[in-house]
Amino acid sequence: MNPYLDAIAWIFSGQQLPGLPSIPEALGQQLLFTFGSVLVAAVIAVPLGWLVGHTGRGRDIAVVISGAARAIPSFGLLILLVLVFGVLHKPEAAVVTFVILAIPSLLAGAYSGLEAIDRSTIDAARAVGMTEWQILWRVEVPLGLPLLIGGLRAATLQVVATVTIAAYVGLGGLGTYIITGLPLRRLDMVLGGAILVAALALVLDGIFAILQRLVVPRGVRVRKSRRAARPVPSPAT
Repeated sequence: MNPYLDAIAWIFSGQQLPGLPSIPEALGQQLLFTFGSVLVAAVIAVPLGWLVGHTGRGRDIAVVISGAARAIPSFGLLILLVLVFGVLHKPEAAVVTFVILAIPSLLAGAYSGLEAIDRSTIDAARAVGMTEWQILWRVEVPLGLPLLIGGLRAATLQVVATVTIAAYVGLGGLGTYIITGLPLRRLDMVLGGAILVAALALVLDGIFAILQRLVVPRGVRVRKSRRAARPVPSPAT
């Protein structure tokens, strides 16, 4: 039979090997690790990114930190932290790994969102008497939210893919089917697990893409639509 059809049949069969979680349970584990880690990373990275974007200070340091963290191999970091934390603290080691991987995209999205705002808008806010705190929350954060959601989108996709390899150290998730199926030569299970991970990533990406469009302030959307509708003058002949 076609291996893809076998994989799809395995997904819908609901039959698992003894000791393996059901697909809904594995999906729940995947999402729990993903969103829990991204939430912790957001608490750390977003305020720092807003501080950098608002004050303009520390940008070089933020860029260096983001670049260095992105260069870290995720699988190697996971194994290293499991060894450091000990085998009894695998979940903690995994969460720290995922948080480290999520921070760069969130940090970059937070400060680049504020830096992309037209300076004349900030000057106008100061001219009407807004405090720096009001400028941050009423002007900069709403206008910078689309790029922040873009960073959140990238961080979530990075983490949800990396959570798959967490099954290598026995932490569950959809990667369990891939790691377990390989030595058993269960191609249907391996391919089925890969399809589930890819489908989950596509669904999350689609949700964040829609959310990124929805958070664009209405005035910005109207301005962009007017610019797009403005006729382009024909070149002089």
